[in-house]
Amino acid sequence: MIVEEIMKQNVTTLFPEDTIAAAIKLMTEKKIRHIPIVNNDYGVIGLVSDRDIKDAAPSIFHLDDHKGELDNPIKSIMTTKVITGHPLDFIEEIAAVFYEHNISCLPIIKDRKLVGIVTETDLLHTLVELTGANQPGSQIEVRVPNKAGMLCEVASVISIRKANIQSVLVYSDPKDERYKILVVRIQTMNPIAVIEDLKKAGHQVLWPNLPGVSS
Repeated sequence: MIVEEIMKQNVTTLFPEDTIAAAIKLMTEKKIRHIPIVNNDYGVIGLVSDRDIKDAAPSIFHLDDHKGELDNPIKSIMTTKVITGHPLDFIEEIAAVFYEHNISCLPIIKDRKLVGIVTETDLLHTLVELTGANQPGSQIEVRVPNKAGMLCEVASVISIRKANIQSVLVYSDPKDERYKILVVRIQTMNPIAVIEDLKKAGHQVLWPNLPGVSS
C-alpha cells in the first residue's frame, strides 16, 4: 500500500504572515493538531503543531498582559525543518520515518507542492485494517526456522481446514535469530482444529496455548 491511498488530500494550511490566533481558531474548528505553512506556490515552508501553539500562547492567568502575542505571525513559532513524503512512498517506509524521527505528521509533496498529509492516527487506522484486527477472527502465532518456504508450509496446513487467512505478519524471534514468528490471523472464531493440525505437522504454536491441546 502506498501513501496516496491513505493521505488526506483536503489539507488545512496557513501562510507565514497569518497570526497565531488564526492557527488556534483553525485547530479548534477543524479539530486538527498540525497545520502546514505554505507559500504562494503551495510549497511547504513550515509546520505548526498544537504543541507549538501551547508553548506560544499566553497562560490564562496572564492573558491580559500578553494578549498581543496571539497577533504575532505564525512564522515566528513554526518549525522550518519539515520532513516530508511522496504520494508513491510505501506505508511501511513512512511508518519508519515516523518512528526514527519521532514525528506525528508528514506533509506529502509532489512536484514541490503540498498534495496531502498523513498523521499517526492515519497510520494506526491503516495498521488495524491491514491486520484485519477490526474483523471477527482468531490470531495464531507460530515459531518457525528462519528459512525459505516456511510461510508456504504453514499456509498449506491452514488451507486444509479451508480457513481464510486475513493477514500475516512476520518478525524475528527476539530470543533466537535463527527463528521467525509468523502471526497469522484467520477468519474463524474457533481455531482449535487448525492449531492441532499445525502441531501435528511439527510446527511450534506459541499462541494461543490452549489447555488440553497437545503440544
